[in-house]
Amino acid sequence: MSAEAVGSGMPTQVTLDDLAVMAAADENHRYELSPEGVLSVVPPADPDHALLVSRMFAWFLTDGYGPERVVTDCGIDVGGGRVPDLTVWADGMPPRPARSSYAGTAGLLLTVEVVFRGSEAVDRVIKKAEYAKAGIPRYWIVERDPVTTVHRHVLSAETGEYEPAEGRPQPINWLLTTVPDIS
Repeated sequence: MSAEAVGSGMPTQVTLDDLAVMAAADENHRYELSPEGVLSVVPPADPDHALLVSRMFAWFLTDGYGPERVVTDCGIDVGGGRVPDLTVWADGMPPRPARSSYAGTAGLLLTVEVVFRGSEAVDRVIKKAEYAKAGIPRYWIVERDPVTTVHRHVLSAETGEYEPAEGRPQPINWLLTTVPDIS
């Protein structure tokens, strides 16, 4: 299919409902929409990416966070539609649809993004700002470097921006030996 054919079928303004329809029709890509209306289409996670997310998911489950609290690939409404690799929700406040099929941020404690080749700037800068503006208390960025560094950020009540959490970034192997504390 050509770009012209795809473009001719696109709405002039993509809504979260449009985004959900696109995502449901195409299992080979992830669709996201910035609050400004910029559509991003990226390929699915490679095996290393998927394994990193699975390890973190299992870590939370092992430490008592139930499957209704730890969710992978859950679309969230942050003024646009984003799909973090992993989300952690408050006890008794699982993800619930907001303006569309995307979950609102009520009860959302943590979003985690594993940096994907081609999405570096989006994950490190753009999503970080969007999640902060949406009031999500914690944001973790997992780098695909030799030690898989995890940068943990906490939302500052004073500035409304993320600041590094206590301590310095740590390799994922270290993180996974600790007890998650994000309540």
